[in-house]
This record gives sequence, structure tokens and C-alpha cells, in this order.
Amino acid sequence: MFRPRRSASALTILVLAAVGTAGLLTGCSGTVSMTPAKGANDPACAAVTVRLPDAVDGQQRRWTDAQATAAWGDPSTVLLTCGVAEPGPSTLPCDTRAGVDWIIDDTDAPKYRFTTYGRTPALEVYLDYDAVSGSQVLTDIGTAVGQLPTTGAVCTERPAS
Repeated sequence: MFRPRRSASALTILVLAAVGTAGLLTGCSGTVSMTPAKGANDPACAAVTVRLPDAVDGQQRRWTDAQATAAWGDPSTVLLTCGVAEPGPSTLPCDTRAGVDWIIDDTDAPKYRFTTYGRTPALEVYLDYDAVSGSQVLTDIGTAVGQLPTTGAVCTERPAS
């Protein structure tokens, strides 16, 4: 079989073009390294991650290297992990945003951990309150997180209608 030979300069041009294209695709920000949760392969997590917004509270979304995760900001100010263990009853404060109940852990303030309650699989958001508003972030991702199936449990007592 006849194969045309390429000169060294033609190969060099092809390699440089490929490297240049790869550089354009990665942009200025690197990939955010994260660890997937044990339940990251749950199809409900996929339904969430494909619906996540490009920005939350003005922070742009970045690529991550783990399934069912997301990050926003440069440096990252918001980290999301789907497929975490469902929390049980808790004495931690709870809030509802965009129809989703969240348990709020401020142990590492000003970094806060929000975990869905009454959703399976559960989802966790870790954010820096010095850079973003937790209320705004949870509202921005509410439509996507609302895709998670509910268990019927609620973390706040609601007055009877």
C-alpha cells in the first residue's frame, strides 16, 4: 500500500496546531480536581448536572474531573457534589430555596456546607460566603436540584394551610 511521506516540518506544524487548539479549549482556568461521591453514578445526579447553570451569583462554571460534580468561580468559590449520603434528622438549621430543603452547616464559616434534605440521592454544596451569597447560589441551582426525587421528609415544620 502506498503511503505518502510527510516532511518533518509538516509534522511539526500539525503538532503545533494540535497543541494550540488544546490550549484554546482549556482556556485560562484549569480543571477543578474533585472527588466523586459514592452515589455519583445515580441517574438522578446526571439529570441534575446537565441542568446546572453556567453561572451562579456571578461566578462562571468551570470543568471538574469527577462525575456528578460542578464548580464555579476562579478560584473556585462554589463546589457541588451529587450522590452524597442522605442526612438524617439534624439539629442544624434548615432553609428552603426554590422548593428544595437544605441543611446548613456553618462549622467552617465563612465557608458553608448546604446538604439537600428529603432528596435521594442527596447533594452537597460547599461555598465561600466571603465571595458569594448562599441564598443566591441555592436559588440559581434550584431548578436543577429540584430534579432529585423527594423522599417526603422535610427539615422544617411548615404551618398548616
